Amino acid sequence: MTAAFDKYSETYRETVQRSISRLGVSYDLATEAKASVIADIIAERHRKTTKLDLLDVGCGVGALHPLLHSFQRSLTGVDISSSSIAQAAHAQPWGHYLAYDGARLPFADDSFDFTLTVCVLHHVSPVKHSAFIAEMRRVTRPGGTVCAIEHNPLNPLTRLAVLRCPFDEDAILLGASDAKSLFARARLSDVAARFFLMLPFRQPAARAFERGFKGVPFGAQYAVAGQVKR
Repeated sequence: MTAAFDKYSETYRETVQRSISRLGVSYDLATEAKASVIADIIAERHRKTTKLDLLDVGCGVGALHPLLHSFQRSLTGVDISSSSIAQAAHAQPWGHYLAYDGARLPFADDSFDFTLTVCVLHHVSPVKHSAFIAEMRRVTRPGGTVCAIEHNPLNPLTRLAVLRCPFDEDAILLGASDAKSLFARARLSDVAARFFLMLPFRQPAARAFERGFKGVPFGAQYAVAGQVKR
């Protein structure tokens, strides 16, 4: 898998766009929708903190990171693909980027306020899911948030997009209920899921609609978040 993502690091955006083009969704819209959901989760769970230390596990080329700039004190990204990390560091010189082995995160306990992974779990062997989330929890401070964004396997168009994406050949999609159980077993509290990308539009009305129906499992993707107990 490392070699696969190294191979596509130069053409990641174009490859994803081809896989979702028939769904009426653009790469930019999908990225903006993820950032919007993350912003909502931060607003709900970190009301008293305006700037956070963020960690993105499996960050790839860091395409999401410029959209997270407004609420970060620091942003760190790690990935198994050294080629992707090099591109991320070049594109976002204000970020901190490290290649890692995919197992143990190279940080001390309680290092970050918000630890995120975006569309990575479906590339991780299910037998390693618990260890993966446990590592995210380990490096997250008490009171901090662990968040995972994943493809919604209940959405048939999502399944089609995954089938069309060459670096998703190994993908084993994880449902939101299974992700919530995974978070609960990791001793995260206040675990909740929300669905998004129901409508392929940028308009505020579309985003407001999605917020109103975030509990309905129709969206192309979902986010699960939980808190590290103080």
